[in-house]
Amino acid sequence: MKVDDSGLIDSVLPTGAMGSANVIGTVKGPGENGNQYVFITADNRHVKIGEFVYYEASGERVTVRSPLQILGKISNRCLIDHLPDRIFADTEISPEAIAALVGFTYPNPEVYEVTVEVIGYFDPRLGFMNPRQTPDPGSKVYLADDDLLRRVLNRKQPGQVGSAQVGSLLLRKENAVPITLDVKELVSTHMAILAGTGSGKSYTAGVLVEELLLPHNRAAVLIFDPHGEYETLTEMRGHPLFKGQDGYAPKVKILKPEDIRIRVSSLDYSDILILLPEMTERQKSILSKAFSLVRKHRSGEYRWGVQDLMAAVREADRQTDEEGNEKSGSSAPALEWKLERMERSPYFHAFEHLAPRDLFEPGQVTVVQMNEINQEEQQVICAAILRQANQARMNTLKELIGPEDENYLPYPVFILLEEAHRFAPAHEPSRCKSVLRTILSEGRKFGLGVGLITQRPGKLDSDVLSQCMSQFIMRIVNPVDQDSLKYGVEAAGRDLLKELPALTKGQVIIAGACVNTPVLCQVRQRLTQHGGATLDAPDLWQQHFQPHRVRERQIQQAPVSGRSRSKTVQGVSIE
Repeated sequence: MKVDDSGLIDSVLPTGAMGSANVIGTVKGPGENGNQYVFITADNRHVKIGEFVYYEASGERVTVRSPLQILGKISNRCLIDHLPDRIFADTEISPEAIAALVGFTYPNPEVYEVTVEVIGYFDPRLGFMNPRQTPDPGSKVYLADDDLLRRVLNRKQPGQVGSAQVGSLLLRKENAVPITLDVKELVSTHMAILAGTGSGKSYTAGVLVEELLLPHNRAAVLIFDPHGEYETLTEMRGHPLFKGQDGYAPKVKILKPEDIRIRVSSLDYSDILILLPEMTERQKSILSKAFSLVRKHRSGEYRWGVQDLMAAVREADRQTDEEGNEKSGSSAPALEWKLERMERSPYFHAFEHLAPRDLFEPGQVTVVQMNEINQEEQQVICAAILRQANQARMNTLKELIGPEDENYLPYPVFILLEEAHRFAPAHEPSRCKSVLRTILSEGRKFGLGVGLITQRPGKLDSDVLSQCMSQFIMRIVNPVDQDSLKYGVEAAGRDLLKELPALTKGQVIIAGACVNTPVLCQVRQRLTQHGGATLDAPDLWQQHFQPHRVRERQIQQAPVSGRSRSKTVQGVSIE
């Protein structure tokens, strides 16, 4: 949009800029609310829910040299006039022939009333602006063409620095209108992928990670992977599409459970409490006092372990009798036994540790696999890493630490959390929930972005979900989960949320800060293999009976020495 010396505005979308205008209907009047209008059409092929149309606005309230094209989205349609039902009841009768016989000469005898939600006209600086001027009855309604949508739906264009092309507009031909997200908004204002089982949420997350690691982004990404689904991202190494002209190539770091190390001194009291068996109130009190003592004695030190905590427990449990003599209390031995159990865990150490500089680096994705770790330990590991990353970004920006510090983190980072409802459950206590709430509310200032992925949005904490300003919503049929979206994800609009049960695999509603307006998108194919595909059970059962598999089992079951007591039944050796 340009402003000349006279103060008049040149529309960024002048009449005729779209080529041959495609008129599909005529405005009847306003809709039920001030942001809607209704038009009449006989074009059933183009009036799909979610389709984009526009009308032209001009007059005293619009100071432009040419009419503005006011974009809108179809939210509802209903059939208001058609041939008598009796004609359609007999399958041997041609409705077209009967219509011609009675003198009905229109090519489309059905008439539809279509409701449109007004989006507005597009200003490159401000986004969509609603002129609050409803169309006049009789105004023409046009189908928005692909070129217009390519320019106004996306905050970024494909290939630009900070862009992520995740797919194409669902209601148009494949790749006709690419859907390209604004990575800056995506990672700074946080995002959520919400989908039912088998809808493609992990696949979509994989596409996003690929886009973040392409040469025009080179992000620093960490993934918490409870199921081991993201190991296939290693295929980015050496992939020609990920190579930059300056020699850039993404790094993929896979941390298996045996590689995970969390320093005990990075935990807080509640972390330790969740790792120990059920304790009495007195034991909790002694442990709390011991934790305060060890942190006081080791103030400023990064490294102390379970043995130091056990020594503090013995100190905290000392009692003085009536004669002034000190003696050990009865709680210390029980607490020491429970702490010894924690010390046997392979994940918590006095010295070894995954520091922020080990987990994050621009152009690198780190996958923390937790598929062999129990739920309590997953909670503590996740909370510790999130808390330390947040503190590292704060201290680095405030210049409280320098490059020599293991927590020095001089660049923004993005953390992706699979099965987020496990880490921030709606109505249960969780070590991660409070940490996530803090990061989601304050992380934008410090360059720490979070992405949540869940198949049960109804079980995800509503405060956590409401802080995610970009949403990817896929097929969800559970009524509880659908209802949770109406209150936690307002940006998508009620009209598109009605489409949730009808979406198929790979189709997604994208809404929020990363796009100019909510869109229906078909997710593109991944550049790497998908690691979360559903097993083909019938095929695996059939493979069990293939001749070479049977021979392999016979060899494995054959005795190493001595006379075999096995006999063969239908070609299979059994004992």
